[in-house]
Amino acid sequence: MLLKDRVAIVTGGATGIGRAIATKMGEGGASIVVADMNADAAQKTAAELTASGIKAAAVATDVTDKAATDRMARTALDRFGRIDILVNNAGIAGAPGWNQRSESTEDDWVKTYQVNVLGTVNAANSVIPHMKAERHGKIVNLSSIAGREGRPSLPHYSASKAAVISYTQSLANELAKFNINVNAICPGLLWTPMWEQVGGRYARDNAAYKGLSPRQVFDAMIAERIPNGREQTPEDIGDAAVFLASEDARNITGQALNVDGGFFMR
Repeated sequence: MLLKDRVAIVTGGATGIGRAIATKMGEGGASIVVADMNADAAQKTAAELTASGIKAAAVATDVTDKAATDRMARTALDRFGRIDILVNNAGIAGAPGWNQRSESTEDDWVKTYQVNVLGTVNAANSVIPHMKAERHGKIVNLSSIAGREGRPSLPHYSASKAAVISYTQSLANELAKFNINVNAICPGLLWTPMWEQVGGRYARDNAAYKGLSPRQVFDAMIAERIPNGREQTPEDIGDAAVFLASEDARNITGQALNVDGGFFMR
């Protein structure tokens, strides 16, 4: 129960990695606000968490809209009376149709930065005043190993995730005096709907993977690039987020933690 009596907001919390983070934090004792653009999916996840004994609420949230992230923070305060933890998980890989294109478009760059970077900034700015008032808080931003080492197939995505790491460091420096820790997590290779689209793109555009299914591409990359030889899971990311949001990590700030099976070792 590392997060007993804490209140956590998870953006993009209705599905995938965000849902796993919300679940793990709830199991760790936190009350959860599931913030997601998909209002129905957010309500469903919150209901499932509640049914499992976790206190949870849902709020429809477009992180590119500061008014929406302000409402998100207000929902947490109205339902649970405080905000202890923010997990900035909402993210996209590109503008609609990105997986059908071999080259990044201007729209890919604009949409990806709006969600992955500005969305992270908006959500943080909506909760920081409340954390400052309490002189306590934990912010966990989701980056990627693509932010550690640019990927030529998705340069706009890699650049946005590198920006998240840099923002994490800047914010950690700014907020340290308020006893607010800010860290990032860099997931490795996880089989998610987004990665299924990535795998299809590789199979189409990369000669080494021609003729493979998206899952076969994924398995080949695990074998080629992950030293410990296994894929990462949303639950792995959830466990890391719980740790960084706990008092066990009180002296860790401004860091980007790779959860990647050894893919990237610096």
